[in-house]
Amino acid sequence: MEKLAFSYYLNQDVIFLAKDLLGKVLYTQIDGEITAGIIVETEAYFGVQDKASHAYGGRRTNRTETLYNQGGISYVYLCYGIHNLFNIVSSVEGEPHAVLIRAIEPLVGKDIMEFRRNMSATKPAISSGPGSAAKALGIDRSFNEKDLTGEEIWVEDHGIKYPEDAIVALPRVGVAYAQEDALLPWRFFVKDNKYVSKPNKI
Repeated sequence: MEKLAFSYYLNQDVIFLAKDLLGKVLYTQIDGEITAGIIVETEAYFGVQDKASHAYGGRRTNRTETLYNQGGISYVYLCYGIHNLFNIVSSVEGEPHAVLIRAIEPLVGKDIMEFRRNMSATKPAISSGPGSAAKALGIDRSFNEKDLTGEEIWVEDHGIKYPEDAIVALPRVGVAYAQEDALLPWRFFVKDNKYVSKPNKI
């Protein structure tokens, strides 16, 4: 059980990373309180070529500039003005790839997560969907551009591996605007895991 090395995030194959991150454990430490969850659902965003990506076509704004850093930092943005969504920036500098963490299975600090979400950790809704997963872990906009090998937010490998037939690949959620790229099967989740967001049927 050790933190993923900085080099892990420099992998230029964001599709591989999005799948490989399933089973890894995402940690946060806020005011000395540690919470963590097993990553059970992700989405890959393939930089400037991907019409669903904030960086499509090389778009650079104050918000997207984070994506152009080399991998190993967080990208947190506000969706619909209410949900903070947490992404892992990957690849090399200037190549704005990212993996959105869509769901976690509560593992450490469940009581803290229950307080943050005002519901029982046995309820899938506590950390199902990217807004809920971030909230359960206490991730807000202040977590943007954090070093993922630091002490505030990091990912560990606990040796949890899912066989190929237990991983589902489907089109991403809520990216209809991305035209043909909306159909790419770049959303990955663990089959039959109750914390995976809807739609979760194959």
